[in-house]
Amino acid sequence: MKYESVTIKDIAQQLNLSTSTVSRALRGSYEISSKTKKLVVDYAKKINYQPNPIALSLKERRSHSIGIIVPEIANSFFSQAIDGIESVAYKHGYHVNISQTHESFEREMINVQHMASRSMDGLLVSVSAETNDSSYLKNLHERGLPIVFFDRIIDEIDTYKVVCDNFKGAYNATTHLIKQGYKNIAHITSSSHLFITKKRLEGYKKALEDYKIKFNENLVRYCDHGGMDIEEVRNNIISLFSSKNAPDAIISAGDRITTVMISVMKNQSSIKKKIAYIGFSNSDLTDMFSPSLSVVRQPAFEMGKTAMELLIKIIESKRPIKEFETKTMESKIIIKESSLIPKK
Repeated sequence: MKYESVTIKDIAQQLNLSTSTVSRALRGSYEISSKTKKLVVDYAKKINYQPNPIALSLKERRSHSIGIIVPEIANSFFSQAIDGIESVAYKHGYHVNISQTHESFEREMINVQHMASRSMDGLLVSVSAETNDSSYLKNLHERGLPIVFFDRIIDEIDTYKVVCDNFKGAYNATTHLIKQGYKNIAHITSSSHLFITKKRLEGYKKALEDYKIKFNENLVRYCDHGGMDIEEVRNNIISLFSSKNAPDAIISAGDRITTVMISVMKNQSSIKKKIAYIGFSNSDLTDMFSPSLSVVRQPAFEMGKTAMELLIKIIESKRPIKEFETKTMESKIIIKESSLIPKK
């Protein structure tokens, strides 16, 4: 049986009123007496009447819906960011529609265009590891669709962006390992073209430079699928430890890459020696690893919250906003057993 929602016309028939009177009463119009307003509102609550969102969007030219595009909901960083987004969205009367790309550019483009065609008021986007062409996003933005980027941003599109201080996070992680006595530090990261990859690599290289350690490009490995392809991570690990200059420590620059890397290392018999490691991760389960995992933790909830506030600012502004900024938030390094010199 097809579901049919209650309409204003149904309420009008039950209360023997005109549809225009019911409509005005529900809007709190001064033209309707307080007695009639109470009658209509009480009956609407009794039958759980909800305004038709499609009709409202046609009338107001707004859907009160926001599209969120992320690589993976199961990723702890993005799930926490979505919590931050929702905490602001619902408070301001917006609903959210979430889609995940699984690090696929093709899926990202399909999801974005689907949401744009469904009259979303705006989009919050963190691009996939495969995204190396932002022309379709730029086209939508230039046509007036409000877009705010967070975490994985498109630098060329002039809009609000929310990021973590990726340079400083990687710099601090590398510095920590160096101070522990590690000198041959590898860096496993995502696609080379991503903004976060570039900034984290810059931080890693700067720390090496400051401590007079020569940068070795053979110790850097890229995961073009952001850790979603386990074989890609495994091959990178095997490649690192098959070389003559095998690392004594590793920085992994991504939540998914970090967890897959640890799993691969534990099950790779060719890796004989103990390896120190620290990774970008927002997982609440890092203490359950053995050894417990040192991490660079990003303020994911706050990043999502800020991104949503900025998107609402664009949507509800009476005049077009022409000057934008990139909000940069501090990461936090949490030291556990995995990056410390083993006790003798």
